[in-house]
Parts: sequence; C-alpha cells; structure tokens
Amino acid sequence: MLSEKIRELRKSHRISQVELAQVLCVTKQSVSNWENDNIQPSIDMLIKIAKYFSVSTDYLLDLDNKLTIDVSGLTQEQITHIKLIISDIKSRKN
Repeated sequence: MLSEKIRELRKSHRISQVELAQVLCVTKQSVSNWENDNIQPSIDMLIKIAKYFSVSTDYLLDLDNKLTIDVSGLTQEQITHIKLIISDIKSRKN
C-alpha cells in the first residue's frame, strides 16, 4: 500500500513527518493523511516523493518491489565494492 511505503521510507530515512512535509512543501497534516491512508498524494506529489527517496513511482504504488541505489558519481571500483557488500548481506540472510 502507498501509505505503508511512504511511512516505511520516511522512517528508514529517520525523518519526521514535519521534516518530510518541509522538503515536499506541504503540511505535516498532508503527510499524516497519506500515511494513514486518508488521502492519496497527487500524481505530481507522488513523483516528488519518489525522487526524494530515490525510488520509482512503481515501487511506491507496489507495482515493482525493486529498490535501486544511485551510484552516479562513484568510480567503477566503488560500485564493485558496493555490489560485493550487497552480495555478502544477501548470502547471510539464508
């Protein structure tokens, strides 16, 4: 659900509803309403939310559960290192 995704992303980024509202130029009440599934953000706002959290709108809408990491500006060596860390973490889950 969109409401759960927004709450989950906000909490994982360790920001309050007030802080997210400030970043998105909306009220804290708007963020609260989204998270409580009282109202849905507009399409424009959905795009802003996705950009802020570096996720796709498909992820927010639960159409695609893939998360991505923005590695632009990193060297190939740094990217390879990140891939190895992710691989190691995944192998430890089992």
